[in-house]
Amino acid sequence: MRAPSFDLPDGACDCHVHAYDDAYPLAPSATFKPPHAPMSDYARVQQALGLTRVVVVQPTGYGFDNRCTLAAVASMPGRARAVVMLHPSVSDEQLQALHAAGVRGVRMMMLPGGPLGWEALAPLAAKIGPWGWHLNVQFNGCDFLQRLPWLQSLQLPVVLDHTGKFLVPPGSTDDAAFQALCRWLDTGRVWVKLSAPYETSRLGAPHYADVGLLARHLARHYPERCLWASNWPHPNQQPAPNNAELLNLLGSWVARAADLPQILVHNPAKVYGFEA
Repeated sequence: MRAPSFDLPDGACDCHVHAYDDAYPLAPSATFKPPHAPMSDYARVQQALGLTRVVVVQPTGYGFDNRCTLAAVASMPGRARAVVMLHPSVSDEQLQALHAAGVRGVRMMMLPGGPLGWEALAPLAAKIGPWGWHLNVQFNGCDFLQRLPWLQSLQLPVVLDHTGKFLVPPGSTDDAAFQALCRWLDTGRVWVKLSAPYETSRLGAPHYADVGLLARHLARHYPERCLWASNWPHPNQQPAPNNAELLNLLGSWVARAADLPQILVHNPAKVYGFEA
C-alpha cells in the first residue's frame, strides 16, 4: 500500500469514510449491495496513510439503522466520530446517548437513496442544535442558487460533501452556483469536504482537473473552511482509486504548507469535537 508524498501532521483526520459489515442488514431502500468493508480493513489504510483520526459517516444503505457506524466508532476509542442518519422524531434521550457514543452530526442525503426530503432539515436542525452538532448535507451543487436561502435559514453549522458535489462541474470558478457556495463559506458557519473528485469529474484520473479547479480555489481561498476525506471504501467505484493518490491531490491544491495542518487537524477538531 502506497504512502502519501508528504508528511502528515499529528492528528490528521479523514473526515468521511463508510463502514460496511455483512453482520448488519441493509435497509429495504438500499440502492446497491456494498462490499464487506469493516473498520478493521480501514485501520490498515489509516496507518499506511499516516492518519490518526476518522469520521465514520452513515451510509444510505443502512437507512436509520446506525449500529454498524456506531460499532466502527467504538472500535477506535477517542480517535473516531460519527455522522448518523436520524428521523426528526428522535428523542432527547436518544440524542444524549448518541452524543456519548461520539456522534457529532446528522447526514442529509438529498440525492437518490436518501431517506428524507428537504422538509426534514429544519426540524432536525432544531433537535440537534442544542448538542452543538452539524448537518452534513449532500445535494447537487449546481442547485446552490435555489437552495442557498433555505440552507442559510438553518441556525447551526453545515458541512458539505465532496467539493460541493457539482454533478456537472462548472468550467470556471466564476460560475454563479460556485460563487454562491463561496459566499456561504464567508459566513463562517459552513465547511466543505475536499473529497471524492472521481464521483463527479468528467475528466477523470489522475488529476480530476475539472473538480480540482474548484478544490484548488476553495483550499487556497478558504483553508479555514475546508476538510479532507478519502470516501473509503469508494462504493461503486471499479477499480477503486488509490487512497494515497487522493491524499496527494490535497497537497497540490493548497497554497501554503501551513494550510495542511489547518485542513487536516484544526478544522476537523473544531467541527467534530476532537480533543486538542
